[in-house]
Amino acid sequence: MTEDASRDGWLQQARSYLHDADPVLGRLIDDRPAFDPRAWMAQLPPMDLYGALLFQVTGQQLSVPATRRTLARIQALFGGHLPAPAELLAVDPGELRDAGLSWRKISTLRDLAQRLSDGRLNPDALGRLPDDELMAELTAIPGIGPWTVQGALIIALHREDVVLPGDLALRKAVRAAYQLGHLPTEQEVLAIADKWRPYRSLATSYLFSAALDPAGAPPGTRSGNA
Repeated sequence: MTEDASRDGWLQQARSYLHDADPVLGRLIDDRPAFDPRAWMAQLPPMDLYGALLFQVTGQQLSVPATRRTLARIQALFGGHLPAPAELLAVDPGELRDAGLSWRKISTLRDLAQRLSDGRLNPDALGRLPDDELMAELTAIPGIGPWTVQGALIIALHREDVVLPGDLALRKAVRAAYQLGHLPTEQEVLAIADKWRPYRSLATSYLFSAALDPAGAPPGTRSGNA
């Protein structure tokens, strides 16, 4: 079986499960028969775990367009690609500041890069960790919180059961889809998302698509704190 066929089979199974588990998602799925939950990824440069964390840190408290502009300037600084940890450590931090990163974000990214370079963190080992263990390892770094790691889990590691309860765009999407009279708290989002297990990443993509991009491409995971 080819990788595409295997993915198509998984996607059909996940859609069917979510459709039966949650009537609200069922309607969103029915309205989007050709929806590809990973199509928006084609708009991003190739990313390993460090690249995805760099992307997420860059996007903290920024809109999608602002994040993409800053990311493009960072790529230009490194010859058209996102930097590896050693490359980021080798550049003058002032050049990163000129590219649009705050000093706090530069400090976070340098700290992470140093840990990956000196062996305190091993990217291959990190990639094999369960979600909760990876979360614990990375959120020990100042400036990296759950939102940042959750986005990287989806983007770089393609984890299937991730939800971003602290993402403002997702909270607004849940409010609209479930016709709530208030902006749900993170705890309320998690309670609603519990019925989506083990396909919370796919459910999240449908909600982004429905509320923020009628054409069917999720906007990315922005507007998080850390």
